[in-house]
Amino acid sequence: MYQLIAELYPICRSITGQGIRETFGRIQQHIPLTITEVPSGTQVFDWMVPLEWNIRDAYVADRRGIRIIDFKQSNLHVVSYSTPISARMSLRELKEHLFTLPDHPEWIPYRTSYYKESWGFCLSHRQYLELLDEDYDVVIDSSLEKGHLTYGEYYLPGETADEVLISCHACHPSLCNDNLSGIAVATFLAKSLQARSRRYSYRFLFLPVTIGAITWLALNQRHVSNIKHGFVLTGVGDEGGFTYKKTRDGAADIDAAFAHVLRHSGELFEVTEFIPYGYDERQYGSPGFNLPVGCFMRRANGGYPEYHTSADNLDFVKPTSLSRSLEVVRSVVEVLEANRRYVNTSPFCEPQLGKRGLYRAIGGNVTGRSAEMAFLWVLNLSDGSHTLLQIAERSGLPFSTIKLAADELEGQGLLRRSG
Repeated sequence: MYQLIAELYPICRSITGQGIRETFGRIQQHIPLTITEVPSGTQVFDWMVPLEWNIRDAYVADRRGIRIIDFKQSNLHVVSYSTPISARMSLRELKEHLFTLPDHPEWIPYRTSYYKESWGFCLSHRQYLELLDEDYDVVIDSSLEKGHLTYGEYYLPGETADEVLISCHACHPSLCNDNLSGIAVATFLAKSLQARSRRYSYRFLFLPVTIGAITWLALNQRHVSNIKHGFVLTGVGDEGGFTYKKTRDGAADIDAAFAHVLRHSGELFEVTEFIPYGYDERQYGSPGFNLPVGCFMRRANGGYPEYHTSADNLDFVKPTSLSRSLEVVRSVVEVLEANRRYVNTSPFCEPQLGKRGLYRAIGGNVTGRSAEMAFLWVLNLSDGSHTLLQIAERSGLPFSTIKLAADELEGQGLLRRSG
């Protein structure tokens, strides 16, 4: 996963253009993405697919011709979607188009101007303070023309048409945690699901943020009823604790699954309520759709100083953090896959577990007590109305322990599936 991030890091991505296409091409080396191109000007609900933006070069040069701000040194130096310009101007004129972070004078901020034609440069505040009061050559060799919005999709069919949606944004240039970590974990989650049997179908979306999700929803409005669970993946490579943001309703199965897995993960975590701000969970959870889609991350967007700056680089994300994030989402998938309802086939008092080899041989022996308690909890609550996850939560035992107990009891003929 870290290697994939390192490969994608130099690419200048935006919500449209060749950078996002190149990114999808790299992902296709791991999973067979289907690429969709949506023409500029396409109406998608209250929005319109924008003009396509591409950039070849950009710089600010002093009177000696030395590039003091150079796009080729960092993608972040140019405000994304900057319109083309070639002009000589004074420092006073130039400063109206410069952006810095005075509190972090060595970092370059990330800025965009997607829906208002403008141009600008980002630089460190240290560089800004060193600018001389002279004229500068300002060049942005970009294009803003009719083209397409591009998104990638990978669908893995399961036993049922009911879907789990995993979505991540793929439009930020050279930001490793906020953007690339979600792409990497989603890609490798998809790879891990390819080789296993699947109760659910899985749909992975790689989209430009906001407009990408809106476009996908507009084009697939008639089919989204198949989505029964979902989550947005972002910011899962830093060393902070885990954060799960609930779905709009706040009581979906995916909310319970993440809360349970995180509670038993042994790591610091926080489960937060839904707010209509953040990533694309707010599009999937808009009132017209109200899809059960949460958001999984480590520190929340804007919750760390490196967010949307050049400090969100290859040193900021850690392979161990990516690995643990993947473990968590794989565990959540395991819960979703196995979370069924059962009916106790011997509901009148407890069945005798000892004669079936399911109870401790010597009374008072605490060995295997958790497993025995799992048998008792599953038998008691398997009335066709409780799921295994609900039983795990009620008992305080890990879902995996409850699932093993249910498998054993089903094998002994003491349970049958009811849903």
